[in-house]
Amino acid sequence: MSLKRNILDLRKRKEKVLQGGGEKAIQKQVAMGKLTARERVTSILDEDSFHEYDLFVEHEARDFGMEKKQLHGDGVIIGTGTIYGEPVCIFAQDFTVAGGSLGLMHARKITKIMDHALKMRVPLIGINDSGGARIQEGVNSLAGYGEIFFRNTLASGVIPQLSVILGPCAGGAVYSPALTDFVFVVENISKMFITGPEVIKTVLGEEISMEELGGARVHSEITGNAHFYAQSEYECFEQIKKLLTFIPWHNGKKAKAFPPKPPKPEYKIEEIVPADPTQPYDIRNVIKAISDDSDFFEIMENFAKNIVIGFGRMNGETVGFVANQPMVLAGVLDCDSSDKAARFIRYCDSFNIPIVTLEDMPGYLPGVDQEHMGVIRHGAKILYAYSEATVPKITVIIRKAYGGGYIAMNSRHMKADFMFAWPTAEIAVMGPEGAANIIFRKEIMNAEDPEAMRKEKVAEYKEKFANPYVAAAKGYIDTVIEPEETRNMLLHSIEVSNNKVDRRPEKKHGIPPF
Repeated sequence: MSLKRNILDLRKRKEKVLQGGGEKAIQKQVAMGKLTARERVTSILDEDSFHEYDLFVEHEARDFGMEKKQLHGDGVIIGTGTIYGEPVCIFAQDFTVAGGSLGLMHARKITKIMDHALKMRVPLIGINDSGGARIQEGVNSLAGYGEIFFRNTLASGVIPQLSVILGPCAGGAVYSPALTDFVFVVENISKMFITGPEVIKTVLGEEISMEELGGARVHSEITGNAHFYAQSEYECFEQIKKLLTFIPWHNGKKAKAFPPKPPKPEYKIEEIVPADPTQPYDIRNVIKAISDDSDFFEIMENFAKNIVIGFGRMNGETVGFVANQPMVLAGVLDCDSSDKAARFIRYCDSFNIPIVTLEDMPGYLPGVDQEHMGVIRHGAKILYAYSEATVPKITVIIRKAYGGGYIAMNSRHMKADFMFAWPTAEIAVMGPEGAANIIFRKEIMNAEDPEAMRKEKVAEYKEKFANPYVAAAKGYIDTVIEPEETRNMLLHSIEVSNNKVDRRPEKKHGIPPF
């Protein structure tokens, strides 16, 4: 056979494989409002940058009629490409080929690109759109999932791992995204659940739709399994690309620096926080008032809204922000917000991203429900994460810093590198009203005018304890600053901390309160 005929044969084979599950299957995919696997890959990557591998891999199953079925590429696409000129590894399950089901060779393709990403120290993007384990391959399918989970764990904290749920992701398959750093979901397209609606109906007799069980909103707002929510696939792809501008390609380097920009003039920090400590405000506006170009990329914005996490830049360098949100539950810490913050803190620490904490909260959320949900265990996660972190850690106390919450939100006692407080800060075991009612109970009860006495004692407590100067006198606060000084103090602190070295006891690993 001549070279020309060989080339024609190659092209013919490629064309056949590139058709995936065929025209009817592709039309069905489009009818569901979904892009094809290759469209997704090329939409995320830079134009003409995708290089595909294992195009001609086929399954090896021989039972239940599988020997007669040719599954092009075995239902998954793998390869490398670039985003903003930087290399990434990517895989995309192809629902048009056997429902994207995972068999042994399908899994081997995924683990091959995972190994490649870890070896080359580049981000891994996984697009999930699969009916789950390929039943005809039995235990081989389960083995494939296990190999993937193991590699997710190996790569954790070494390279960024991004999971994109663009179709069903059910049963054991959901644990790979759960092991990765960031999960993206899209309204009406993403479905994640351990047990499907049919099984729930059979076992429990309950009718529930896929959307109610594990749709995009459920995981964005209720479970906290998703970090980013989008209305369309294209919006989701833009989120992925923006996220990658904030994070480093691996744990041995820092995120790419950008030209510094001042915050936008409409965010006037001195006008954002009300003088009345009982009045709420949006902490995100404070972040925008101190970050470059007022650009704040929030993560998990629909879940545990009483705490805000996300990335911004200061002097062109990526910074991770953790901030109490007074607009929701007064910014208290509870089970979900502790989990949310702790995971983000550990991510920043793994990838050399300084952490700026903005504190305004009255403590942990009290109540029987929280106690029974394990607020002690969950709340300890944020203590563990801050204590464990060795990246630069800077805290600004804006208003309330009460009780265990004061300690938990990166206090000096958690080895914060820099601690600042606004003159409006109240640092105490509890709020002045509650404290005065306990300390001066007898005096208030025996007074001719108990209410007047109570107000007098509240004012006395505020003067003595509910201010930043007592903590500053003990050295727990480095300095009390005016709001307008916040950005400059943070910029200087980050610059001074640039070569920080923080040695910890040698050990295999700690035991977090999982």
